[in-house]
Amino acid sequence: MKIKLGVVMDPIENIDIKKDSTFSILLESQKRNYKIYYMEIKDLYIYLNKAYADTKIIKITENKNMWFDVIKKKKILLSKLNIIFMRKDPPVNMEFIYSTYILEFAEKMGTIIINKPSSLRNFNEKLFSILFSKFIPKTLVTRKKKKIKKFIKKNKDIIIKPLNGMGGKSIFRIKREDLNASVIIETITKNESKYCISQKYIKDIINGDKRIIIIDGNPIEWCVSRMPKKDEYRGNLAIGGTAKLEKINKRNLRISKKIGKFLKKNGILLAGIDIIGGKLIEINITSPTCIREIENFYSISISSILLDKIEKILKKNKL
Repeated sequence: MKIKLGVVMDPIENIDIKKDSTFSILLESQKRNYKIYYMEIKDLYIYLNKAYADTKIIKITENKNMWFDVIKKKKILLSKLNIIFMRKDPPVNMEFIYSTYILEFAEKMGTIIINKPSSLRNFNEKLFSILFSKFIPKTLVTRKKKKIKKFIKKNKDIIIKPLNGMGGKSIFRIKREDLNASVIIETITKNESKYCISQKYIKDIINGDKRIIIIDGNPIEWCVSRMPKKDEYRGNLAIGGTAKLEKINKRNLRISKKIGKFLKKNGILLAGIDIIGGKLIEINITSPTCIREIENFYSISISSILLDKIEKILKKNKL
């Protein structure tokens, strides 16, 4: 049986194939002779109680000038696809939420959706880590300026960020004596109209922000340590951080396995968790990255491990 794989993502023409994890998954899928149906959120729709999409059947190549080719356009009933990867980057706004409801129609008909649509709705990436309170730094979630200022005073040095960002955007560091604290809080909370998350600053960021990939509850033994640039406190690769490959240490492995059990139970097949100084910061489930970075540094194919697992599920479900 030729496997039909659907992928919901941002415009494919805009990706950076050197570090795009979705591209790595698609490359491995094509090696296995999967038929790839590319779509964006705007292409999903429901008609007469069935979920469809206007798709493009594509072929891809590792060519930095032209990495995909549209073979043909095709309207398809989503339940005719064996697998659908939901790889749309944040923000997880209402359009994103609506798309998960549409994907759920296909899921109920037996299509494997990665990750499970209800879990994408239920677990905000910034708040998710709070479920594992013994692993996280001191944390406050609020939109009240007074509470944030009290948190700064108590902890002396904090990180503050919105609940719906990615790639290191709109992340601020505030020290107790910072005269810009008020304007930063006003900006992040949009004058107390938006929630944000504040956490005690972890000095060990100088040794890297560890991205650990978890597949079906099992952490990959190698992680990417994202090192901040000089005079920077954010390690995100999207803003100039550098990638260093490391083997997971014992503490981080213990944290990863604990979280992995919860992820598997909730239908989250692919995730990326962020750990700084032995403290859990985020659990990324929308479109976790760093697959390419690990594969480029070390002779391991995370995409292959992922697709092997999916094929076992397909075989078990006789899809």
